[in-house]
Amino acid sequence: MSDKNKFSYIQLEDSWLKHLLPEFHKEYMKSLKYFLTSELKKNKTIFPKGSQMFLALNSTPYSKVKVVILGQDPYHGIGQAHGLCFSVPRGVEKPPSLVNIFKELNSDLGIKLPSHGSLLSWANQGVLLLNSVLSVEKGTPASHAGMGWEIFTDRIIDLVNQKEGIVFILWGNYAIKKASKIDRSRHLVLTSAHPSPLSANKGFFGNKHFSKCNEFLQQTGKDSIDWKL
Repeated sequence: MSDKNKFSYIQLEDSWLKHLLPEFHKEYMKSLKYFLTSELKKNKTIFPKGSQMFLALNSTPYSKVKVVILGQDPYHGIGQAHGLCFSVPRGVEKPPSLVNIFKELNSDLGIKLPSHGSLLSWANQGVLLLNSVLSVEKGTPASHAGMGWEIFTDRIIDLVNQKEGIVFILWGNYAIKKASKIDRSRHLVLTSAHPSPLSANKGFFGNKHFSKCNEFLQQTGKDSIDWKL
């Protein structure tokens, strides 16, 4: 039996599975799976639901990645997390950080403030909306930090770093720490304060990351991102 068939229960897009399959053999991933299973047996609620934990990867195949926006961990409120960092499903109230992202988008590119908070159309254009930690307990931010997800998502960043001409958008100190893994001679790394209301006025507003991203993509012969939702 091939590795791919043996691990067919992993609901992961083929190009990512090809690169990431070895991770699922490693002890940290086995421990992570045990932890998540144990938490569910304790009747704890985990966000996002299992079928959406890899939505960032499943929406943006490895070959299509042009931009990476890195978050920390999923939203921990009911109905918010669906596997894309900063994004919420249509019909769910936009969290404050996302509202500020849209305000900067309007200031930078003149794009009208969206009526919804789903960033799926960005993902479908090649924007990898990756959280460093891919699950969280309901109502308890950072509750799944240090359980192994960071090793897995660091591997994803390593893989994207092997490509050419990627834009990495890192907001806040947590994301900026990941910049040490990125080859700035081959990629554009954009950093600023986090869009949270606590820090948005300290350098997030006015960063013009959306226009800078598109300028770089155009200069490297790639299609720019249509940021309008």
